[in-house]
Amino acid sequence: MGPEPQTLPPSPNWYCTRCSDAVPGGLFGFAARTSVFLVRVGPGAGTIPGTPPFRVVGELVGHTERVSGFTFSHHPGQYNLCASSSDDGTVKIWDVETKTVVTEHALHQHTISALHWSPQVKDLIVSGDEKGVIFCYWINRNDSQRLFIEPRTIFCLTCSPHDEDLVAIGYKDGMVVIIDISKKGEVTHRLRGHDDEIHSIAWCPLPGEDCLSINQEENSEEPEIANGKVTAQTPEAKGCYLATGSKDQTIRIWSCARGRGVLVLKIPFLKRRGGGVDPTVKERLWLTLYWPKNQPTQLVSSCFGGELLLWDLTQSWRRKYTLFSASEGQNHSRIVFNLCPLQTEDDKQLLLSTSMDRDVKCWDMTTLDCCWTLPSLGGFVYSLAFSPEDTGYLAIGVGDGMIRVWNTSSKKNSYDVKSFWQGVKSKVTALCWHPKKEHCLAFGTDDGKVGLYDTYSSKPPQISSTYHKKTVYTLAWGPPVPPMSLGGEGDRPSFTLYSCGGEGIVFQHNPWKFGGEASDINRLIRDTNALKYKLPVHTEISWKADGKFMALGNEDGSIEIFQGPSLKLMCSIQQHHKLLNTISWHHEHGSQPELSYLLASGSNNAVIYVHDLRTVLESEPESPVTITEPFRTLSGHTSKITCLAWSLHHDGILVSASYDGTAQVWDTLREQPLHNFRGHRGRLLCVVWSPLEPDCIYSGADDFCVYRWLPATQDHSRPPQGKKSIELEKKRLSQPKPKPKKKKKPTSQMPIKQESFEGHEEDSTKENTGPVENGLSDQEGEEEGPPALTPTVPREPVMCTPTSSSCEKSDVTVNNKIAVLKKEPPKEKPDELRSRHISEALMKRRKVRSMLPLSTSLDHRSKEELHHDCLVLATAKHSKELNEDVSADLEERFHLGLFSDRDTLYRMIETEGKGHLENGHPELFHQLMLWKGDLQGVLQTAAERGELTDSLVAMAPVAGYRVWLWAVEAFAKQLCFQDQYVKAASHLLSIHKVYEAVELLRSNHFYREAIAVAKARLRPEDPVLKELYLSWGTVLERDGHYAAAAKCYLGATSPYDAAKVLAKKGDAASLRTAAELASIAGENKLAASLALRCAQELLLTKNWVATQEALQLHESLQDQRLVFCLLELLCWQLEARQLPEARSSSSSYHSWATDTKGPFLQRVTSAWTSIFGLDGPAQCQAALQRLQDIKYPSATSNTPYRQLLLHICHDLTLAVLSQQTASWEEAVRALLQAVLRSYDSGNFTIMQEVYSAFLPDGCDHLSDKLGDCQSSATSALRSLEAFSTYGRLYEIWWSLSRPCPEPSVSVTTEHGKTLSTVQSQRVDGASAEETGSEVCRPEPGSPPELSLRLSEESARVLSTCRALFSEEHASLQNARRTVAQVQETLAEMIHQHQKSRLCKATASGPHNNEPEQETEPRLAGPQSQCNSKEEENEPVSLPELTRRLTEANQKIAKFPESIKAWPFPDVLESCLVLLHIGSQCPGCVPQEVQQQAQELLRKYGSGRAYERHCQTFCT
Repeated sequence: MGPEPQTLPPSPNWYCTRCSDAVPGGLFGFAARTSVFLVRVGPGAGTIPGTPPFRVVGELVGHTERVSGFTFSHHPGQYNLCASSSDDGTVKIWDVETKTVVTEHALHQHTISALHWSPQVKDLIVSGDEKGVIFCYWINRNDSQRLFIEPRTIFCLTCSPHDEDLVAIGYKDGMVVIIDISKKGEVTHRLRGHDDEIHSIAWCPLPGEDCLSINQEENSEEPEIANGKVTAQTPEAKGCYLATGSKDQTIRIWSCARGRGVLVLKIPFLKRRGGGVDPTVKERLWLTLYWPKNQPTQLVSSCFGGELLLWDLTQSWRRKYTLFSASEGQNHSRIVFNLCPLQTEDDKQLLLSTSMDRDVKCWDMTTLDCCWTLPSLGGFVYSLAFSPEDTGYLAIGVGDGMIRVWNTSSKKNSYDVKSFWQGVKSKVTALCWHPKKEHCLAFGTDDGKVGLYDTYSSKPPQISSTYHKKTVYTLAWGPPVPPMSLGGEGDRPSFTLYSCGGEGIVFQHNPWKFGGEASDINRLIRDTNALKYKLPVHTEISWKADGKFMALGNEDGSIEIFQGPSLKLMCSIQQHHKLLNTISWHHEHGSQPELSYLLASGSNNAVIYVHDLRTVLESEPESPVTITEPFRTLSGHTSKITCLAWSLHHDGILVSASYDGTAQVWDTLREQPLHNFRGHRGRLLCVVWSPLEPDCIYSGADDFCVYRWLPATQDHSRPPQGKKSIELEKKRLSQPKPKPKKKKKPTSQMPIKQESFEGHEEDSTKENTGPVENGLSDQEGEEEGPPALTPTVPREPVMCTPTSSSCEKSDVTVNNKIAVLKKEPPKEKPDELRSRHISEALMKRRKVRSMLPLSTSLDHRSKEELHHDCLVLATAKHSKELNEDVSADLEERFHLGLFSDRDTLYRMIETEGKGHLENGHPELFHQLMLWKGDLQGVLQTAAERGELTDSLVAMAPVAGYRVWLWAVEAFAKQLCFQDQYVKAASHLLSIHKVYEAVELLRSNHFYREAIAVAKARLRPEDPVLKELYLSWGTVLERDGHYAAAAKCYLGATSPYDAAKVLAKKGDAASLRTAAELASIAGENKLAASLALRCAQELLLTKNWVATQEALQLHESLQDQRLVFCLLELLCWQLEARQLPEARSSSSSYHSWATDTKGPFLQRVTSAWTSIFGLDGPAQCQAALQRLQDIKYPSATSNTPYRQLLLHICHDLTLAVLSQQTASWEEAVRALLQAVLRSYDSGNFTIMQEVYSAFLPDGCDHLSDKLGDCQSSATSALRSLEAFSTYGRLYEIWWSLSRPCPEPSVSVTTEHGKTLSTVQSQRVDGASAEETGSEVCRPEPGSPPELSLRLSEESARVLSTCRALFSEEHASLQNARRTVAQVQETLAEMIHQHQKSRLCKATASGPHNNEPEQETEPRLAGPQSQCNSKEEENEPVSLPELTRRLTEANQKIAKFPESIKAWPFPDVLESCLVLLHIGSQCPGCVPQEVQQQAQELLRKYGSGRAYERHCQTFCT
């Protein structure tokens, strides 16, 4: 069976005349964003039989900006070569077999708009740019020629398939030119007829003009004489047709022999989607052409709306065409950009088309039917979700405003993808399937919309009436909580939808009443838990699969666990200290049900934490528990974590997605990275595990891709670090980057819509606008402007060029660069400067502008006019009734209003006022209106024109109180439009609108001024003041000003929030201040938590004095002070044993810690008594009970050293307190727990130090204290003694293995002296093979007499090590080893099967030139369970493995619980060490002890790891 498709690629670039091409044999390439994607088509694709024969096989990566052109070499023997042009100014030539750049050039100075590989010359590539410059580049000789034909924008160009020197060029203004490059670009023809952009040029596949019977006289629209001159019949111009497609909705066929058009085809308006197209409405059109090879009588073209037409040119007068694929749904739904033919290996003639609908379609040229469709993506992949009911259906949320649903289980179509776009209209940032209802998909968008889609229906989605204010980041289905859970069973849904938005609110939506109002769960949380402090900003929500518990992630990094349906707060996880991005509960159907309580979380930190919440949630504590220690820590990523997903097929296997560009598979139980995927070229945003295939993962990123990948086939096991990380970053940097906006000249094109990505802000919120997502080529939505060449094409100036001759020469060498020199203004001399200042002062003293300039000017006319004014005025004053002539004269001579009646004066004032307004002097108009006494009118006019001033408003009370109020409000609005918000607020305060003034200042982020006003004018208990403090605190917190934010929260009487925000920085000083603040405010739990965090931070610097001071901040940490005291003493003892130069100089110890007098245990108890006042059994018993309530997870080899020491000292503190209260059983268990932590972490030095400090004389006194009673403590004591002997056994062996033993490394009677650092590395007990192979023989240079130097203590240990050789523990360990080996073998069988299947598929695929992945060699682990006889034969069968597993489990079940409860050192490993000592030091080991060890090896050492040693010691 062949491999599945590997990727959903990005969409082919839009508005490019040639950005896809194909070559015979079945290789197709298309430009998408900054890359070129390659698709293998036909039998060579190696797809599953019955599925479409195509597969995405690779990507050409190298350009840094949009790829604008792509073309293959169509010469036999070099089909592997192709060329691409980009907006980065380069043309690159690629080898598709190696996917590397062969050569490149950057000759163009402007954006490249057209590219073609000559079909006649093997090494010639022709390219043109937006300024009209053409470059011919010959690869083999690395030579180029620059041609400048016309000062017009080139839109497309095509080399002639018949003449190696002819190139046809189409321009943006509709001009088509044919040039001869052998004659320095001489123009052979200018073809005029189109009046808009030339989108495509196609040469007739056959030379000569006899192939078409076109009546040229009848169809020609051109004159007989082209360009004003009869064109000579040159050999180059003989016989060839040329077809051009233009935005003017026509196809023109041109005769190269005559240089004129011979046929015009008008694109028809086709009826589609049940209705016609209105011809009067100008639809979007891109007219691309393809002239089929050896079919000169047929021509394929695109059309309105995405249809393809096959024109019949034999009956040109009938304009006959055939529509491709008349069946509904097979055509493109939007305009088509490129057409390219492809001949497969089985000689099928196909046609491939790319379209604005983001589909690549393949057409059979014989039947004109659509063979297959390759869907693509036009935005960031924000979300991936598999349906729990319709298994195999993968929902993909994309930034292009569409949802894809991919049926990954389809047997007939590997790319069975359905798109949903109705009602979305924005980036889809969150998806979640209904857990029980099929085909019900919830989605969230970046504009805050939440909707429900029925994926089986064509109906538009339901949209919730409640919108988030910012981007929806998470959706989750869960059981209803109040108020939706208050009805009966039939009155409420079984699941409701929860949405978390960027503003930090979680809404609960009722799917039965989706149009109703959603509820904010913060109200329920506050009421149930009686919270008084400000709730944190929520950033993530996740319900446990059983619906009993809900996890909320917050902006401050905390995680809160609530119990449904009342949402009682169970616990708070204070682990992350940056914004939480993702939370994931472990599934419930694994082999270990307890793992369902594992909660994985990722934040803006690069660390993943896994918490085991089983103990906390099952105990149901009365008050919330604070968790500060993780169960497992997964470190390796180098940037923020964006998504986590558990494998549904394994226990404890997790996959993570990160901004570092990789996805990582982890074994969380062992804290081990397993597989690392580096296929994406961008930041990963989502990842999901396939529910159908155990070894299959899907991931999405901001590179517009969805990849399907197999973890077992990855070359890397962990994320890149150091140089590898830098290389990956360089790879990701080849992605397009947002460009700063530049001021350009006005353009004729419409703006191209860009899609922005709202990324997760590093330290605060998720709403920070990130890189431009689709600003290069993939315009989104239906509302784009008309097609444009590139987003940055300036309008060309109109230039008149002579066109009288067809053989005009073009300038090949002139560079049209004009240097503009800036002239600096001349410096002024002092005298000139002084005279200029004097003139300015005189200007200021100039006469004030006249208030009545029109009247004044009329009084300065001629004497006759002035005399006539007197007569008119006299007539008006002394006539009892004015006739019409006099009235007309008065109206014309308005300036006489000064001397006439009031009405005439008003007309004069009105005329003068209009003149002032027209001349731009509104203040003079206002004064005139005041003279008139119309103050209210002045104010209304000034308010309408936005010309109110302080003086006008100051005079407003003259017109009345109401007018004054209205004027002040209008002036405040005007000031707001002028961005003078503080002044506007002051005016509102003058009319006692305090709340409005405060809201004005707050809404415009003048928080400081708003609070000052509110504090001065409002009551102290007014809620507005608290809201101001909280709003300002939120803004300051988001910007990282934590101290200022804390003061705001204190002002709002929210000390809890103040302490939390102070602690966000995470350093010791901030944590201490936060703890003190919380303690002052009475927030005891928070104060204790912060003080403990502060102490743990100070551990890193070994500042023990400050650590104890931090713990003194809260009395509840008195018990922790005991732990840290013991830790300080232990660290001093460990540091004292180091060499002086290896000690830390920055450590700050107490004086009592450096006093080494007396045994260690005595120093601990004396310090507790004298320093901390711990005296008497009662106090010890109380401290013991409180410390026993604190549980730490078990240690692993990845546990940090300081954290390990702290946990061990916690156990040791319990042991000492138990001894003080005579609780010897508890003391034994605590001591054993401390030893086990050091053993599990692989730190032998600490384990031996524990024995040295607490059991210097062995365990005999503990045995005496326990007595003869048989209890669980007896078994624990037996394990404790065994580990003690085990450690001393290793010390003896290491002392013998040294070539020249020194006093510091020899084993003496005083066990208190430990080994050097070199010897303190214990051989891992789980790997017995390493034990034997690495240290089975002494150093070759060691003298034989040195092996006999053993102290009396060492000899006593060897004689009493019989306790290690427990028959029952050896049998139990052997059974457990068998179970583990069988499980490893089964996993390896699955892994080998998948690898072999993949290798077979690769071998049968088309990439014979690519090195096949070699199958990994068989691991040693699985074979270790087979004996030597089985290893030579075939692998063990599955029934045999099942039998072994059953028998081993039955053996384990028979052992008593006292044996299984406590760990025991590896018996066989101890046997090997003892026998090695005996071989190095003959006679020092008693014979009966050696015989017992050999007998155990014979009986239980049948595995491959022990076989060689059995032969060495047992024969």
